[in-house]
Amino acid sequence: MSTQATTTFKEKSREARERGFRAGAVGAVGVCLSLGLSFSANPQTNSPKPIQKEKSIKMQASGTFDVKVLPQAPDENSQEAGISRLLLDKQFHGDLEAGSKGQMLASGSPAEGSGGYVAMEKVSGTLNGRKGSFMLQHNGTMRGGVAEMIVTVVPGSGAGQLVGLEGKMKIIIADGKHSYEFEYALAQSPVK
Repeated sequence: MSTQATTTFKEKSREARERGFRAGAVGAVGVCLSLGLSFSANPQTNSPKPIQKEKSIKMQASGTFDVKVLPQAPDENSQEAGISRLLLDKQFHGDLEAGSKGQMLASGSPAEGSGGYVAMEKVSGTLNGRKGSFMLQHNGTMRGGVAEMIVTVVPGSGAGQLVGLEGKMKIIIADGKHSYEFEYALAQSPVK
């Protein structure tokens, strides 16, 4: 190869690498922006500020509830898949004085005492004197007649005086009656 050809080849090679680097950098910036991330050449101007969390207090609530489960007509796809859809209408009593509306999807073999369900419900009322609302997410299974349920507060769903609510609810069914035990944490109100 001649000296001129070698020089031209090296220059074109360097230009191609720089174009690839610029394209990669532009792509990385685009990904960061789409994820809501940012960066700066001056790290002091974008340094993270310490997050000051409010102190939360852990509490418990308990009581009973009444529930109406209303089966809904299945659509073609859910019927074929063996999935039932039900509406929930609850009234809580005790430390939680509230009503709730929700939807459940369920499947299983009642004859064998096995199945599973998922549900979402919005609870509105008063929890130990605080008025507001929140969402509960259910995940339940039954094996051989033994139930296992996980019911948690949906993060960020608390409203009114229940903003920041976190917790888990235990549902107890005995002698055909329903009760709950609710362990939760709530940001402590500032003293005025």
